[in-house]
Amino acid sequence: QVQLVESGGGVVQAGGSLRLSCAASGNVFSINPMGWYRQAPGEQRELVATITSSGSPTYTNSVKGRFTISRENGKNTVYLQMNSLKPEDTGVYYCWFRQNYDYWGQGTQVTVSS
Repeated sequence: QVQLVESGGGVVQAGGSLRLSCAASGNVFSINPMGWYRQAPGEQRELVATITSSGSPTYTNSVKGRFTISRENGKNTVYLQMNSLKPEDTGVYYCWFRQNYDYWGQGTQVTVSS
């Protein structure tokens, strides 16, 4: 009933920036928590950042001070501004959306070269 479309991934040099976007569509009937997870090759998915319906953000320790999550409720869209990127940030980034249960985007690849 809900679809998530991600964009903004790519290849960037260490120290550079990327901005990810995720738009929810379909049967969206309220303002919902949203966020981002990532998965590196051979690793488990880990939480990167979340944002509540009221705009309160939470970050994993490794990205604090470098990443910023934000949302536009009128468009049901969440963003992740990633600055000072490191090779350790490389992975597939998945958009997360909660409405009664969890929805996931298809993922967008982020590659940070040394």
